[in-house]
Amino acid sequence: MSDVATSEGLERATARGMGALAEKMGIEFTEFSIERSVGTMPVEGNTQPVGLLHGGAYVVLGESLGSMAANLHAGPGRLAVGVDINATHTRSATSGIVTGVCTPIHLGRSIAVHEIVVTDDQGRRCSTIRITNMIKDAPKAR
Repeated sequence: MSDVATSEGLERATARGMGALAEKMGIEFTEFSIERSVGTMPVEGNTQPVGLLHGGAYVVLGESLGSMAANLHAGPGRLAVGVDINATHTRSATSGIVTGVCTPIHLGRSIAVHEIVVTDDQGRRCSTIRITNMIKDAPKAR
């Protein structure tokens, strides 16, 4: 992947924004292209009552990365919308930052499937998320 592709992807993602929820959770993209997207999220502020990173927070990070990557793949005039997401949590982060790495499993004309692996500061896998997005024509402006 070229630095140009990553910087262009980051510019597009930044211009579009990640949405209010992702911003409230402190999610930041550090790499963004069709082939690979990376984002981080702080554990602090995103925990369940016992101090573990909330399982739903992993899913929000995964969906943010996967949906944005699918929309980049869809291209101008097209829109990717999530139709299925699942997550398997295998470790609990309790502090620091988690990092999600999103890679495509399938990039088609009407369906995009991505896997997002979320790791803690020590590089240990905490969650594996798979998201399927349907790609369709964007609504016409009125």
